[in-house]
Amino acid sequence: MTRPDVVVTGLGATTPLGGDVASTWDAMLAGRSGVSALTQDWATELPVRIAAQLRVDPSEVLDRVRLRRLDRSEAVAIIAAQQAWADAGFSTVDGKTDGVDAERLAVSIGSGIGGAQTLLAQDDILEASGARRVSPHTVPMLMPNGPAAFVGLELGAQAGVHCVASACATGAEAIALGLDLIRAGRADVVVAGGTEAVIHPLPIAGFASMRAMSTRNDDPERASRPWDKGRDGFVLGEGAAVVVLERAEHAAARGARVYARLAGSGITSDGYDIVQPHPEGAGFVRAVRKALADADLTGADIAHVNAHATSTPTGDMAEIAGLRAAIGDHPVLTATKSMTGHLLGAAGALESIATILAIRDSTVPPTINLEDPEDGLLDVAVHKPRALDIPAALNNSFGFGGHNVALIFTRP
Repeated sequence: MTRPDVVVTGLGATTPLGGDVASTWDAMLAGRSGVSALTQDWATELPVRIAAQLRVDPSEVLDRVRLRRLDRSEAVAIIAAQQAWADAGFSTVDGKTDGVDAERLAVSIGSGIGGAQTLLAQDDILEASGARRVSPHTVPMLMPNGPAAFVGLELGAQAGVHCVASACATGAEAIALGLDLIRAGRADVVVAGGTEAVIHPLPIAGFASMRAMSTRNDDPERASRPWDKGRDGFVLGEGAAVVVLERAEHAAARGARVYARLAGSGITSDGYDIVQPHPEGAGFVRAVRKALADADLTGADIAHVNAHATSTPTGDMAEIAGLRAAIGDHPVLTATKSMTGHLLGAAGALESIATILAIRDSTVPPTINLEDPEDGLLDVAVHKPRALDIPAALNNSFGFGGHNVALIFTRP
């Protein structure tokens, strides 16, 4: 039996660079940073006082009454999904989908941390005011599957609502699951991606205690600097990114615009450590090779890589070594986290969108803040975009727990 081709027909995002895909992409091509100083009172005593906060707050998009029943991670997932759904040419009225059978529509949206802001805020209320003051919406707001469930309800999806949780690989793995759902014949359309919104003192303090985050508090826009010898950790970001995946024949039958083909995925685990990647990048190399085999391509076919590259001292160059082993020296790389910060569970989905748009526009977005490159670095588009013919591109994502996900996109 021939596997169906799977294509991308819709994109949606709300990020530290913009409230939608177009503004985010324009900011990426312009090399703008979304990182700024935290001005909240609670940030004053923290060792890290910078983050990549949303450019457009959810309160500017969703009504106040609805927001009271949503965790921030759920709100941004809904916003990104609404954009992607409309961009794909679909509509939903009174919970009924137009253009796809609801029983053939699935959702695959995950979060690395989920409703932590709700959990912590309601615990404060419990301790200060007692059980009767805790919101009756607390559990739906904090449960990990909340973002996927609310998006499923928004669109009327009935083929399954799935929640992936694989730390910083979540968004990419959710998209890989969407590919599998369509190939397995369980759905014709899957709304897939990732969301995260945990700019809060406890997660920041926890990451800071691990010495994983940049402490360039006086220079926020230059703090995220993948592959630079002066890098000192990642910058926490927030946002959501969602793609609409569709069986190619289904998309053609309705005359849909196609951005790219999702040609293959590779998923592995290190089996090594809860936070440290395998020192030789063995799991990552296997993931890329699996994705290449799944796409029926070779390393020579990959022209561009949107790297995971978080700006941590150990992880960045380990990825370079893995890319050299799995693909070779020829691809042009970028690290868009230099501009967006690290969106944790949404990172892989947002970077998938950047990869798709790079293919569409034959343009590699720049890596900013790369002023003193590490020795042995591959070819990187630095400071300004690079024109490049891109028939096929790779997006990498890794996560605590040893998760490795590689996605390959090609021209439609």
